[in-house]
Amino acid sequence: MEFVTSKDGTRIAYNRSGSGPAVILVDGAFCSKDFGPMVKLAPLLSADFTVYTYDRRARGDSGDTLPYAIEREIEDLAALIEATGSTAGLFGISSGAVLALQAVASGLPTRAIAIYEPPFNIDNNYKAPPLGYITELRDMIREGQQASAVKYYLTKVIGVPAIIAFLLQLTANWSKMKANAGSLPYDAEIMGDGAVPAKKITAITAPSIAIAGGKSQKMLREAAHAVGDKLKNGRYRVLKGQNHNVSEKALAPVLIEFFKEHDSSTGRPNILT
Repeated sequence: MEFVTSKDGTRIAYNRSGSGPAVILVDGAFCSKDFGPMVKLAPLLSADFTVYTYDRRARGDSGDTLPYAIEREIEDLAALIEATGSTAGLFGISSGAVLALQAVASGLPTRAIAIYEPPFNIDNNYKAPPLGYITELRDMIREGQQASAVKYYLTKVIGVPAIIAFLLQLTANWSKMKANAGSLPYDAEIMGDGAVPAKKITAITAPSIAIAGGKSQKMLREAAHAVGDKLKNGRYRVLKGQNHNVSEKALAPVLIEFFKEHDSSTGRPNILT
């Protein structure tokens, strides 16, 4: 484990593995460098790339500095890119995909960006979280009600059935999810009203790919497709048989091919089919 110091003084913990061009993996809600999909994905990429997995602020071994702003998380990514000594490719999943898009749109230098199922609510066609849900999450965290915050986020924000949330409490993952609950208001702020930030996305010129699972919820497939359509130098890709809990073995070959196509700072047109 290593650390970088972000612009506001927050220490950000990360792991580094492999060799080759740098690729930074950006987690979604609940996850960290030691918990979630990136743990299994990183080894599959490390034969071709130097892979960086990190704890987003308020997670794992990273610190946190209040007040929160999305700009602080973008500065965290900037510090990681500086630590690579060059430009880096970015891969983000779920709300981490939205963070990666926001970062690149703000001018963060990147060789290429890949995202998996950013959970945008296309044209408000799907049930939105309750009004004031970010405040609710902040209050729960401030009062030490991490378990309540996790259940609220699962059922009210992302729409997981109550029975699934209950069953999760019986698994070993529940304690890990609670441990990272302090960052849930941050994911909520990153998502905002759930609308696709079209102006920001169309400002991205880096080679890009938006990926979705063929068996994922319609909302997630539509969101990835909408982003792929708006990216100037990007496209949309469907992984047959996959859902939001994507198999790292299905995802890794797509990312390897994509990032190899854009292994220089100038990048080349994406020719994936």
